[in-house]
Amino acid sequence: MPRSTTSLRLLTSALAMSLGPAPAWAQSTPAPASVQAPVPALSLELNTAQPSDKGCRLAFVVNNALGADLSKAAFEIALFNEAGVVDRLTVLDFKDLPAGKTKVTRFDLAGADCGKIGRVLINSATECVGTGVDPAACMRALKTSTKTGIAFGV
Repeated sequence: MPRSTTSLRLLTSALAMSLGPAPAWAQSTPAPASVQAPVPALSLELNTAQPSDKGCRLAFVVNNALGADLSKAAFEIALFNEAGVVDRLTVLDFKDLPAGKTKVTRFDLAGADCGKIGRVLINSATECVGTGVDPAACMRALKTSTKTGIAFGV
């Protein structure tokens, strides 16, 4: 390689290094992460199961994040005993569920023993009524959780 080419390369390298890092205004900024719309959900948490004078009182915390008010929401549930056998089917009527609101609702299950409930299954939505709400949305967007020792879900 000719001596002049080598000298030119060294000079170019030295010049580039003397300039230092590019100023902040010259650096490219990453594109902002795309903002995703929240996923519509109807969250239903089995919060407590306590003995009552009628039987077993179940308390639920429900949050309507479907983006529309529900004038009526009701679910058929199946109660399973400790052996996994269906003990009963019943409908729980949560009544109205305003959009963006969290609500606590309690249900007394006559004759039920909380200590013998092994599982609560949401069998179906018997009613899901709201302006602009697809009737299937209550089951499709349902997210379940539990704070009890009882299995809970769909």
